[in-house]
Amino acid sequence: MTPPDTDQNWLHRAIALIEADYLRSADTHLIPLPLPAFARHGIDLYLKDESTHPTGSLKHRLARSLFLYALCNGWVQEGSTIVEASSGSTAVSEAYFARLLGLPFVAVMAKSTSPEKIAQIEFYGGKCLLVDTADQVYEAAQRMAEQTGGHYMDQFTYAERATDWRGNNNIAQSMFSQMARERHPVPRWVVVGAGTGGTSATVGRFIRYQRYATQVCVPDPVGSVFGEYHRTGNAALTGPGSRIEGIGRPRVEASFIRTLVDRMIEVPNVESVAAMRELSGILGRKVGPSTGTNFIGMLTLAQEMRTRGEQGSILSLLCDAGERYLPNYHCAEWVSESLGDCSEATARVRAALA
Repeated sequence: MTPPDTDQNWLHRAIALIEADYLRSADTHLIPLPLPAFARHGIDLYLKDESTHPTGSLKHRLARSLFLYALCNGWVQEGSTIVEASSGSTAVSEAYFARLLGLPFVAVMAKSTSPEKIAQIEFYGGKCLLVDTADQVYEAAQRMAEQTGGHYMDQFTYAERATDWRGNNNIAQSMFSQMARERHPVPRWVVVGAGTGGTSATVGRFIRYQRYATQVCVPDPVGSVFGEYHRTGNAALTGPGSRIEGIGRPRVEASFIRTLVDRMIEVPNVESVAAMRELSGILGRKVGPSTGTNFIGMLTLAQEMRTRGEQGSILSLLCDAGERYLPNYHCAEWVSESLGDCSEATARVRAALA
């Protein structure tokens, strides 16, 4: 006779399902960028390709950590509706894990989110609630969780604490392990954008814990408040928000820990798009706009190192695949109408690469 199900039995099965999914997934690749303008000066650039996760982005790691964190805290039970405020990729990944556990999922996002991401959320069985602007997602998600008796996952609060920053194959440990046999195995810089701030927090803590002489740089799109918060420490800041999907925020998020970031670089939207296009050409496949923002940060630092005669490596992330952005950021007409003329920015990127 099968023993009656209990909350603990369901919890154990849920954690086992997530762990089994993790074991089925290989680590992501580290890609050296063929950039002779820097390599001949002893400066090497690398991208960790997070687009190869089952749900196609860096946020797959975050979603797995958030689910395990919520399960082990007792916040999610059998039948719980999972609700998230998301600009897209986190919701795609959370929808995947919600389906894995047989839980309903609702994503609350700005209506400007790409149709491809919405379609992916719905592919995994999730539902989408669209609001007018990015600053409305928080309250709408909280209301939805209350109405359904579910759990608001709240990536912007819990991203920095859900991941074990000391190791356990987190993204920082993986990056540094993969660099072990490179010309400059300990990077001079790690460059990561900030949406929740969870990745920069994980990387920054890991670097300090391991006593590496590596610094963390966050390239931040125009409109985000993170850069000014980093300078001033004013947590009450608000702003228009970012036009680069997935990074930058209209308010200071709890998961963005400014003391773990050594440098911020403000990046105009047209530069992110120009760098996205040029990097896509270098790699022979399309990347997304937040990866373009990261690439601007890498090029800025590499140029400074070259000017000072410094050698070393710069390590960043390929956040997701560019196919998600074909109707917008990879569409010249949309970019021209929504963000502006990229010709001067493209010339600057090409000059840096030359």
